Amino acid sequence: MTWAGWSIEPALAYVILAGLLYSLGGRGYSAAQREPLRAASFAAGLVTIVLALDSPLDTYSDQLFWAHMTQHILLLTVAPPLILLGRPWPRMWRGLPLKWRTALGRGLARARWTAPLRRLARPLPAWILFNATIVLWHIPQAYDLTLTSSVVHLAEHAMFFFTGLLFWARVIDPGPLRPRLSWPGRIAYVVGAMVVGWVLAIALVLSPDPLYPHYAALAHRPGGISALTDQQIAGGMMWVPGSLAYGIAMVFGFYRWLEPESAARAHRPALTT
Repeated sequence: MTWAGWSIEPALAYVILAGLLYSLGGRGYSAAQREPLRAASFAAGLVTIVLALDSPLDTYSDQLFWAHMTQHILLLTVAPPLILLGRPWPRMWRGLPLKWRTALGRGLARARWTAPLRRLARPLPAWILFNATIVLWHIPQAYDLTLTSSVVHLAEHAMFFFTGLLFWARVIDPGPLRPRLSWPGRIAYVVGAMVVGWVLAIALVLSPDPLYPHYAALAHRPGGISALTDQQIAGGMMWVPGSLAYGIAMVFGFYRWLEPESAARAHRPALTT
């Protein structure tokens, strides 16, 4: 279903459900607990998903490589950190009925299949999974497959977003994941991922020929640009806008790492007995 370039995609159901749980979970919070900036960040993350998958950007992604790359950037480096800055887990959990929380909590604690998922959330597996997902889906054959199969395309977008959540959860640390990375560890974690993106971006920008048959075969593109120019713009999108979230995280990490000890103590909550 489309309207003026906007469409209704399956991911919209996730956005609505997540927003509803977050809203319901905050009903019992006091004014001090509501933290409007966190709520605004969470809402902005959900809006980013809608812009990536339901706006005219999705319509143009079949015709313009750079528009498709913009979708990926939004799902990998914009929506996940914004959502995690909203501290969603405890609040969304509170949005479930008490009986459901009890049954679900016991089931997850006892189920054997949750153990591999917990291992994937550790820093190194999360980093590998995130970057492997980016690299593998940008292999030309896999990339073109997403443009010919809606099921594969949905799987690609879901993998980008959920591996993005795993990755950025180790940087933002919204809880309850353990172990936590030190600030130098988070900086290295982010820089390593940024370099992976740069390598892909450089390959796209410097390639003398179009790498993706789907876009190369198009007779016309919006704006009248060539397939190679389209690819170079896509590489530039990955290189510059795609690095912004990493750069912000890196600068903040250095600030917290090098923060004077006296200032750090002033920010720590007082210990009580």
